[in-house]
Amino acid sequence: MTTRVDRLAYHPGELAAQRAAGLTELAARIRPIISDALPPAAQDFLARQTMLVLGARDREGRPWATTLLGHRGFLSAPTPRTLRATAAPLPTDPLAEALRHETDVGALAIDLAARRRFRVNGRWRPTDTGGEIDVHQAFGNCPKHIQSRVPTGSAPPSREPVVRRTSSLGLRASLLVASADTFFIATSAPTGADVSHRGGDPGFVTPISPTELVWPDYGGNAMLMTNGNLTTNPEAGLLFPDWNSGATLQLTGAAEVRPAATPALPPSTGRETVFRITEAVWTEHAFPAHWSEPSCSRFNRAP
Repeated sequence: MTTRVDRLAYHPGELAAQRAAGLTELAARIRPIISDALPPAAQDFLARQTMLVLGARDREGRPWATTLLGHRGFLSAPTPRTLRATAAPLPTDPLAEALRHETDVGALAIDLAARRRFRVNGRWRPTDTGGEIDVHQAFGNCPKHIQSRVPTGSAPPSREPVVRRTSSLGLRASLLVASADTFFIATSAPTGADVSHRGGDPGFVTPISPTELVWPDYGGNAMLMTNGNLTTNPEAGLLFPDWNSGATLQLTGAAEVRPAATPALPPSTGRETVFRITEAVWTEHAFPAHWSEPSCSRFNRAP
């Protein structure tokens, strides 16, 4: 007999992370925001976006985060349980081959200027013009730690990508990580894939070595989906955009959530995540270049 999976329920890793953080009751109260369909307001929001962040596993099973880019309207909802994207990743992207097949994905639409974001987790199906996601989970996220910025140059890049693959951070990649105020993290569990946003004041991510970096854990919506997935499966993928040049840094490796090594001040929760790199992909001309200087979130600092 087949056991039915409740896709709207927290999985054991999420429940464990919530218990460890003392957030079980709050997370239970918030859980009803998770739906298996896109509400009308979310459909309208998605239709206005020009970027969708995706998290998935490559054909070797390694997690990565990437972006799909387009003009307004490239995202649509032909049905409340389907998100359509008329765009594909660059042919050189670590997820390009995986997205030519059905696969579990996490998706995040984020309006940086308005500090709004919406997440969709589900099953990707390739199409002639991009792909569609069968919606398993759909929910909005709070605006905390989103740095507001707007593009001042042209939207999707037109120059050919230039790709460099390494097993560690080079100088330029280390500088990008050390000055970052935003990145995206892809994780997964037996129930599916997920991708989420991380933000803070510039410098909130610290490269410890060419193969290791660490960032503080900040309070969010209490669901702890990323930390919960890492409790179940430590493999993760990171995406750092270079807002000035239009390059991207994609990392795959393993992450561990642990007590902070030094005394933590708000808004830190007293935990931190250490990430150990197994592969780094630096791609020139992968992302829109020339963004405004960020207006940093008031939640980045202690109240």
